[in-house]
Amino acid sequence: MEEFDVFVIGSGVAGRLVAKLCTREGLKVAITDNRAFGGTCANRGCDPKKVILGPTEVFEMASNLHGKGVSVLPELNWEKNQKFKREFTYNVPAGTEGQLNDLGVTLYHQSPKFLDANTLSVEGKTVSAKKIVIATGLVPRVLTFEGANYLNTSDDFLKLKKLPKSMVFIGGGYVGMELAHMAARYGCQVTLIERNDGILKAFDSDLSADLLQVSKALGIKFIFNAEVDSVEKLRKNHRLNYTVDGKSSSLKARIIFNTAGRVPAISELALDKGNVAYSEAGVTVNAYLQNTTNTSVYACGDVSSHSVPLTPLSGMEAKIVADNIINKNQTEIDVHTVPSAVFTLPNLASVGLSEKEAKKQYSNVIVRQDRVGHWYNAKRSNEKSYAYKVLINEDTNEVLGAHILGTNAAETINLFALAIHQKIKVDAIKNMAFVYPTWGSDIKSML
Repeated sequence: MEEFDVFVIGSGVAGRLVAKLCTREGLKVAITDNRAFGGTCANRGCDPKKVILGPTEVFEMASNLHGKGVSVLPELNWEKNQKFKREFTYNVPAGTEGQLNDLGVTLYHQSPKFLDANTLSVEGKTVSAKKIVIATGLVPRVLTFEGANYLNTSDDFLKLKKLPKSMVFIGGGYVGMELAHMAARYGCQVTLIERNDGILKAFDSDLSADLLQVSKALGIKFIFNAEVDSVEKLRKNHRLNYTVDGKSSSLKARIIFNTAGRVPAISELALDKGNVAYSEAGVTVNAYLQNTTNTSVYACGDVSSHSVPLTPLSGMEAKIVADNIINKNQTEIDVHTVPSAVFTLPNLASVGLSEKEAKKQYSNVIVRQDRVGHWYNAKRSNEKSYAYKVLINEDTNEVLGAHILGTNAAETINLFALAIHQKIKVDAIKNMAFVYPTWGSDIKSML
C-alpha cells in the first residue's frame, strides 16, 4: 500500500493548486481525476463557453448597428468556431498532467472510494494519506422522469459538431440561459422550460425580468411553472411532455438539454466509509475548510459546503487548504465578496447583497436603480437593454451590493467588487477620475 502525505481528488483549479503548493513544500502528493485532467472550467466550462460566445458578441454588435454604419451582417459558422475552441481545450489534459508530473506528483485516473478515514481504493490499488483533499466540483443534477436518459448536458452542447435546427433547455439558471442565447444567435430554434415562474432566481428579479424580455425578442420561447413528465425518442426528434397548471402539453426538438442545476460531485466517493460529513451543499467543512467529522479531510472549490461555484473563489480556497495542511490550521476562510455574471447578451452581473438581503441586514438602505438605455454608452452602440440597481448603506456611505444588466456588465461589476471589498466610500468613487466615455465611467452615475 503506497502512502502519501496528501491525496487530492479532482484536478480542476482548486485541486491542482493544492497539489502544486504542497509538493513545493516537500510533501509527497498524489492526485486523481475520473475525467480529463484540468477540470471543468478549462475543459468544458468557463473557457470554451467564452470562445463560443465570442462570435455572437460580434454578431450582436453588428446587428445593433445594422444600417447605422454596418451594411452587411456577419455570418456565424458553428463548425469553424468549434475548431477554434479546440485550440483552447485540446492541450489542457496533457498539459496539466505534464505540469504535475514535472513537480513529482503521482497521477491516478479514476474516482476513488474511501475505505476508512485515511485509506482509499483507486485504480484497483489501496493507498493511504495523512491528508485527503476533496476538490471534485459539481456535476449536472440527475433528473429522474421517464426518458431522462435521452437528455444531454452542457458538456455535450460545447462539443456539438453541428448545431441542430431546434433544442430545448430544461432549467432557466445561468447555464441554460447562456447556452440558449448562444444557440439562438447561431440560428437555432430554442425553447426553455422552467418549473419556477421566472429565470435566474439567484440574480436580481427586476433585472432578470428585463433580460427575459430581451431573450424573448431574440426568439427564445419560454414555458414557466412547468413540470416535465417524460421525454420520448422519435425518429429524428425528441418529444418532451410537460404539465402546466394541471394541463398536459408537449413539444418536439432535435435535442434536449438538462440545465436544471448542478450538485456536488460526491456520489462515487463512499464518504460514509471515510466518516466524512456531507450534505446537499457538499462536503461539510469548518472555517479551516476541514471536514467536521474527519479531520484528515479538507474540501475546496465548488464541492465545499463553504463555497459558491465561482472559479476565483476555488483558487482562494485552494491556497487556504494548502496553507492549513502545511502549517496545521493557521488560516480561516474569509468569505470574499465575489462578483458573478451570466454571459448572456446583455450580461447580467451581480456582487454583494441583494436588495432583500441589504434591507434585512441594515436599517437605512438607499436603492439606486434605473433603466438607462438613454445613456451615451448604450445609445452609441444601440443597445437593447441597459439597467442597474445599486444598494448603499446610508449610515456608512458604502456600497452594499450592485446589479447590472448591460453589454459590458461582467467587466463593470469588478469595479463595484473593488469598492465593496475595500470599503471605498461612495463620495470617494464619485470624486475619482475615470476615462470617458467608457462603460466603467458609468458607475459614478449609478451611485
